[in-house]
Amino acid sequence: MNVQRYTKVAGVLLLISIVAGGFGEGYAPSKLIVAGDAAATVANIKSFEFIYRLGFATFLIESFADITLALIFYALLKPVSKEMSLLAAFFGLMGTALFAFAELFYLAPTLFMTVGPWKAFSADQIDELILLSLRFYQFAAMIFCGYYGIAWIVRAYLMFRSGYLPKFLGVLMGIGGIGFLARNLLLILAPAYASPLLLMLLFPGVLVLMVWLLVKGVEMTQWNARVKARA
Repeated sequence: MNVQRYTKVAGVLLLISIVAGGFGEGYAPSKLIVAGDAAATVANIKSFEFIYRLGFATFLIESFADITLALIFYALLKPVSKEMSLLAAFFGLMGTALFAFAELFYLAPTLFMTVGPWKAFSADQIDELILLSLRFYQFAAMIFCGYYGIAWIVRAYLMFRSGYLPKFLGVLMGIGGIGFLARNLLLILAPAYASPLLLMLLFPGVLVLMVWLLVKGVEMTQWNARVKARA
């Protein structure tokens, strides 16, 4: 295993995930979805259909990157604990699968707008149905946060213990993972306190981790010691 090559690939994939996720999960929905105004939302989708569809396409790119990252981080953290590294991979894949389910509701309005007139619904009702589908998308995406957060909490613990990655990376990623998990729980138990800013706690850690993997990688002496200890 060329571990330093794995770290470089992980750094590139993290960059792809950040850019694609920022556009597909943040920019596109914020520019097109008007809360509580179905007509305005549908008008935006029709006027900027390419941006709308590009939002879904960038999600696909992000999901491809995240699935590959689940494998790479499993391999990178396996010398610390094979079982816990596998657990983190499972939680990460579960989170990606759940978000893929949520994205179906994001794409569904394109079907509503292209099947032709629906005799049972008026134009205003179809607009409301489209807005409802987008609300389902945002609600279903909530479930993803918990699984994604737990995946990073476990990875953060393994990074902290590894010896071949700096402890501060584990601390930063642990804070970010807790932010995701906390928002998931608050959206269920106390929605008024579920600030989107909790999700931003992950961004500094991901950014620093990406740069570290691209520039530094792992400390090979400690890596080899860990590998030999588990052999």
